[in-house]
Amino acid sequence: MNRILSAAASFAAASLAFAGSALAQKEVTIGYQDMLVPYRVAQEAKEIEKVTGYKINWKQFGGGGEVIKAMASGQVQVGELGSAPLASGISRGLPLELFWILDDIGDAEALVARNGSGINKVEDLKGMRVATPFASTGHFHAMVAIEMVNLKAADVKFLNMRPPEIAAAWDRGDIDAVYIWDPVLAKVKGNGKVIITSGTITAKTGKATFDAYAVNKDWAKDHQDFIVSLVKIMAAHDQTYRANKAKWTTDSAEIKAVAKWSGAEVKDTPAGMGLYAYPPIKEQADKWLGGGKDSIAAKAFAATAAFLVEQKQLEKALPDYSIAVNPTYIQRAMK
Repeated sequence: MNRILSAAASFAAASLAFAGSALAQKEVTIGYQDMLVPYRVAQEAKEIEKVTGYKINWKQFGGGGEVIKAMASGQVQVGELGSAPLASGISRGLPLELFWILDDIGDAEALVARNGSGINKVEDLKGMRVATPFASTGHFHAMVAIEMVNLKAADVKFLNMRPPEIAAAWDRGDIDAVYIWDPVLAKVKGNGKVIITSGTITAKTGKATFDAYAVNKDWAKDHQDFIVSLVKIMAAHDQTYRANKAKWTTDSAEIKAVAKWSGAEVKDTPAGMGLYAYPPIKEQADKWLGGGKDSIAAKAFAATAAFLVEQKQLEKALPDYSIAVNPTYIQRAMK
């Protein structure tokens, strides 16, 4: 969290320095993570480059906090990140806007306890070592989960680790439980027990989490056509996946591409993708991004920020998060 705060302070200067050099260039650095999303097929085929004519510098990150920091410094113009770190960045004044929902997380993130740890329910986390990437959607829902059973953050030994670090710590036996997503989620399920999922937490509390695509507002003003084209490509691949799930098997080129770019095991990828929902473009326009303050995204940001304020991880929440939710690119892509 402190990294995000310090990055925000230097954002304006970095943005101005970057703008002069990149304004006229058809080049973009995109920060991506390990989400299991259908458009990885487009990454593998260099489809976005071919359609837009842009040179794309793909840069992988281990967590949303890292993506926020890179976008704040001007190193990344477009980035994949979860709703929790995006809510944090927006609340701190970073000029970012959400333009696409990569996935509705649902059961794709979960609290998993190591076999033999003695953890059988959320209440059992008291005094236990629980790893999750701080400022991530997993971190947010981990905190919501303990709040549901009247535990405080101080009651649990939360450890800030990136997904690769979590996998290594799990192998060493250094942690008792994790709140994480695939591909690490599939790994820890091998000798662990799912205690609760984000889908269950959302159903019980209404505090949704999702993965999204955000863009630097200043950069976006001069590259609107690129963003619209990107939206069209992602929407098309999501639709192809929804219509052909049965064909996306471990032998298919599509699953192999998703696994390659996400860092997942091919054998785990079809099941992992099945845990997510990929909202259709019209649903995104009507409900997720459309609707102003009452959009699903804006309400999720508000709930996340309010909780972070309660946890003293954020100074204050904004009165209206629709200022950072931009449905116009989706609307143009639908025409």
